[in-house]
Amino acid sequence: MAASQYHVFETAGGYCGIAWNSVGIVRFQLPTRSAEATERNLLRRMPDAGRAAPPTAVSETIAAAKRYFNGEEIDFSDIRLDLDGQDDFFKRIYAALRRVGWGHTTTYGALAKELGAGPEAARDVGQAMARNPVPLIIPCHRVLAAGGRVGGFSAPGGATAKIRMLELEGVHLGPPEPAQQSLAL
Repeated sequence: MAASQYHVFETAGGYCGIAWNSVGIVRFQLPTRSAEATERNLLRRMPDAGRAAPPTAVSETIAAAKRYFNGEEIDFSDIRLDLDGQDDFFKRIYAALRRVGWGHTTTYGALAKELGAGPEAARDVGQAMARNPVPLIIPCHRVLAAGGRVGGFSAPGGATAKIRMLELEGVHLGPPEPAQQSLAL
């Protein structure tokens, strides 16, 4: 495994972190309220990573993440990742999920079906989402439970953060607005 480096940066959503090696990006930390919390979360998963100035490709990803949290439509699907050590089925799940674009969602079951697996594999999809090392870049926030329910989200802020990210993309999960106001007499 190549040596990893990391960088913490501020976005409109909070402080994010990114880690990379010579192959590609290995970890992305969704926003927390402080740079210290973000750094602590990154280093808990990558204790040997060193702080560094990001190279050009990583700087471009940082700029894209900042624009994302400002509400700009961003496509992260071409960003080079290093998913070494991930389960092969998880890698297939991640590849399929990277094709789910801005403002679109899918479900755990639909991803399993797309990969030719039965409905029981929806749990495996859920496990892959929970272990996603690069959320946002692999957009696990776009995966919903059956019936369009939010489902779980293990990132800082939990389901509230997931809803906020989807709302940035124009996806609203709340009940539909009534077509007509009721008449209160």
